[in-house]
Amino acid sequence: MSRGLDNVVHLVQHFLSPSVQNGGTVIDATAGRGHDTLYLAGLVGPSGRVFSFDVQEDALQSTRSLLEGAGVADRVTLVKDCHGNMEHYVSGPVDSVIFNLGYLPGGEHSVITEPASTVRALQAALGLLRPAGRVGMVIYPGHPGGREEYEAVEKICSSLDKTLFNALKIGLLNRAATAPVVIIIEKADVR
Repeated sequence: MSRGLDNVVHLVQHFLSPSVQNGGTVIDATAGRGHDTLYLAGLVGPSGRVFSFDVQEDALQSTRSLLEGAGVADRVTLVKDCHGNMEHYVSGPVDSVIFNLGYLPGGEHSVITEPASTVRALQAALGLLRPAGRVGMVIYPGHPGGREEYEAVEKICSSLDKTLFNALKIGLLNRAATAPVVIIIEKADVR
């Protein structure tokens, strides 16, 4: 796997890691195959907690297997529900939230994250963040429904109060307009 600038998931992890404290609480809003959940479980350490969401049982089974193989399943709560409902499971504050939107790799491409639930999830995530906490998102505008999801997220991020949040967008300039986009949001460190 590439660790260069073209690996957008690695970029998001790079930006999120400074905000995650040993013993902290974090959220993987889209469990997928479990790689982000595993990464976050390593960051929070044995006394931390990861909440990992997905609507597909296949995704949660893959994630569970990966976590058990790494010996970190005890620090993760897997939730079979839409990421838009995260506030029903997590009371906050959280250090970071990661989103890897779109569809399950190797899964059914007709089951995708949707703009309305992603906006709901993003708003919940921003409310759960502790001061100096971060949200990281990988958005794929190239699949059916992906452009609409990207535009909905960008609209929310563009309207965030600049005294409360910083929002950063990263894209690969020498790639097609359908290439993945990274968004990083940091909550102001006002205590």
